[in-house]
Amino acid sequence: MTLDLELTPNIAHLWQLWGNQNVGLSQLVESQELLCAAWKWRDDSRIQFQRGKRFGGEAQALLYEAVNAADAVVTWNGDKFDIPHLNREFLEHGYSRPKPFVSLDLLKTSRKAFRFPSNKLDYVAGRLLGVGKMAHQGHQLWVDCMAGDEAAWKVMEEYNRKDVYITEQLYDRLLPWITKYPNLRLYDQHEGCPRCGSNNLHKRGFKATAVSKFQQYQCQDCKSWSYDTKRIDASTMC
Repeated sequence: MTLDLELTPNIAHLWQLWGNQNVGLSQLVESQELLCAAWKWRDDSRIQFQRGKRFGGEAQALLYEAVNAADAVVTWNGDKFDIPHLNREFLEHGYSRPKPFVSLDLLKTSRKAFRFPSNKLDYVAGRLLGVGKMAHQGHQLWVDCMAGDEAAWKVMEEYNRKDVYITEQLYDRLLPWITKYPNLRLYDQHEGCPRCGSNNLHKRGFKATAVSKFQQYQCQDCKSWSYDTKRIDASTMC
């Protein structure tokens, strides 16, 4: 499942508009919460969208159901942003902890494997896909949605959906570089590529450890590398 959340801003009383702000809890007027969410299943062409509970939607309930059905969740900066905020929403709305899943945060992949001038989703998508995030009027869009402006909500929905679309497209491009990826053979019980499920595997040399050697493969569809777990040679010394 690919996921993207949009949140409301924290609203607080401030004494000045410049310098380092230290906002006390007594100054906090309204706390941040889920504005809306979009998500997509890998085998479904539809991108689902829902407003948060306060804005007349069922996002929390539907997301809880989706997360409990997901083996992996793909995000951009989800480990620091989307997932912790989603967990808070579940906790505050009385849901128990959802089923554990594998978090595939593509921002971490981008930072670890490459040296882009910027690791923002808009920049990396522009470089790799030729298309970036949807332009909009900025902060005012969030303000208008919170005020119930339906025209603003149409823009927000398109913006949220597009973030999911480009995140999934980047997942396809970055798949060979993702570390700690769940082995599809354990979920679908097939003998193909452990990342994409393709049977289009070509032998590409061997993977050697200190004492063993294994047949190595490259998938000709997703370009990921894998190897057999049955060793074909072993050393008696190390």
